[in-house]
Amino acid sequence: MGRAKTPLRAVFERLAPGTPLRHALERIMQQGNGALVVLGSGPGVDELCTGGFQLTNSPFTPARLAELAKMDGAIVLDDDCTHILRANVHLLPNASIPTDETGARHRTAERVAGQTGKPVVAVSEDRRLATLFLVGEKHELESPTALAAKGNQSLQTLERFRRRLDDARERLTRLEVADVATYRAVVVVMQRVELVRRIGREIERDAVNLGGEGDLIRLQLGDLLHGVDELRLLTLRDYVRPDRSSRLAEAAAALEAVPTGELNDPARVAASLGFDDPEEQVRPLGVRVLHEVPRLPEPVREAVIKHFRDFQKMLIASLDELDKVEGIGSTRALQLRHYFDRLIDATRAWGPDVG
Repeated sequence: MGRAKTPLRAVFERLAPGTPLRHALERIMQQGNGALVVLGSGPGVDELCTGGFQLTNSPFTPARLAELAKMDGAIVLDDDCTHILRANVHLLPNASIPTDETGARHRTAERVAGQTGKPVVAVSEDRRLATLFLVGEKHELESPTALAAKGNQSLQTLERFRRRLDDARERLTRLEVADVATYRAVVVVMQRVELVRRIGREIERDAVNLGGEGDLIRLQLGDLLHGVDELRLLTLRDYVRPDRSSRLAEAAAALEAVPTGELNDPARVAASLGFDDPEEQVRPLGVRVLHEVPRLPEPVREAVIKHFRDFQKMLIASLDELDKVEGIGSTRALQLRHYFDRLIDATRAWGPDVG
């Protein structure tokens, strides 16, 4: 998806099925043992450790970690998880750090993660389940079968939401051409864009958890998310004023901050984008529609937008008016005029109620 790797994603990759660390955790669960494993070291971890013993030149292997887990204390690995540094240690994190966990091992794991910033895995001997803690985050490491089933079900959900997004985008275009677009129609597009992006992030995380077995899910995910980030940016450029980069970034961040449970509230989403009245009629700059014109170079698009600054003026411009735009020329002016005429004809075909 072209997104920078987050600390959480890096940890998930390290714990994905088929990796040495995951093999070690599976061996511990098969033995019916519990474990507390700190995935990283440093002064912050050292000051919480008491008792146990330190290991020198002890490379990590799944068998060695599983054997050390037979003792009651925690195990500490280095930051690269290539060496085991401590075993059978007692961890003493700050007891004032809040936790909802009830078991002693899981409470300790959450507090150590919160205090040190290091990932900590707690293995429950009763439930035979491994749980990852990382600074305010908690994730159960599900089986590959469960993750694959969840991923496929989520892909079906994403496919439905992507269709709804495409419908909203097409409807907004018809309203723009008819010059009856409102902020509410823009909000619907942005709501669906954000929902699709959030569902995509969840699926991506599950695919990472699957390791190599998630390749097919990642391929389908990439196809369903194609163009969504670009659609978000182009729509923001069309309607957020002023359309400076700083203001666009601010609007995007405000939209991302809307809780998922409030994304269905048009007024809440409109407010995050700076739209005072969702029912207010509005005109776009024409950024998004111009990006759908085939084989139109980016500098030419920007020149047209800068020249007209109003989609309706652009839409009804004559060949001579289009030809006056720097870099257009008669051939591209004719291309644009034909494209705009097709948009107008298609909108008229929908009748008086273009919505």
